[in-house]
Amino acid sequence: MTTERPPHSLVVLLAMFALLAVGACGAGPGATGVPSQRPSPGPSSGPVTNRAQAVERVIQIEPRLTGIGQHDPDMIGQSSWFEVVPGSGVAAYIVTMRVGWGDCEAGCINEHTWVYGVGPDGTVRLQSEAGNAVPVQAWPSPGAGGGGGQPGPGIQISATAGPTCPVERDPPDPACAPRPVGGATIVIQDAQGNEVATVSTDPSGLVFVPVPAGVYVVRAVDTGALPTAPQPQKAVVEADQIAQVSLSYDTGIR
Repeated sequence: MTTERPPHSLVVLLAMFALLAVGACGAGPGATGVPSQRPSPGPSSGPVTNRAQAVERVIQIEPRLTGIGQHDPDMIGQSSWFEVVPGSGVAAYIVTMRVGWGDCEAGCINEHTWVYGVGPDGTVRLQSEAGNAVPVQAWPSPGAGGGGGQPGPGIQISATAGPTCPVERDPPDPACAPRPVGGATIVIQDAQGNEVATVSTDPSGLVFVPVPAGVYVVRAVDTGALPTAPQPQKAVVEADQIAQVSLSYDTGIR
């Protein structure tokens, strides 16, 4: 039995249609040059090749930003958002995070912003940070007491150092306000003296520690260097509530 072969030109045409079909089916968000802006759930690793992955890496180092959405200029009252632009040099993307609070229907009275550089290998570097200390209820992460849900029990710690000027002024000089203590090591103990957690404050002098309801002691580790660490403080955490603890370090300035 003899099978007739199609003309050579028809074979070439069919092959071209097959390649076009494969390309169309395989095209994802990255193939169009406009990758998805929604971070996928869960941790990721490896190279960063799109904007969504860059946002994921930033959230991994600051979980309290979980649940933050992309900036929408047409949305009224958007308190927390992120923006991503292509980077240059060692940074593949520049990620700006913003948390706002206080009358956000009118544009937010207060805000805190972070600018991160995310490298092609996934390395995240904080390039700049500015703004007021973020209160617990303003964070977008439900698990960290943010506005996305009911805050879980825990301790919100704020560490500041003062005085910062040798002479008190009346009225107070804003330049002489206590400064945040970033990188301070804090130990949390339960009522029996057992260590529950050891944490460090962020550059804003803040740290949130999720703990069950109970009585705790918040102890700042004294490194022996100025500013001098404050005395331990008691924190009473009630169910579904957050205890606020302010630690005042002494700079020794008089």
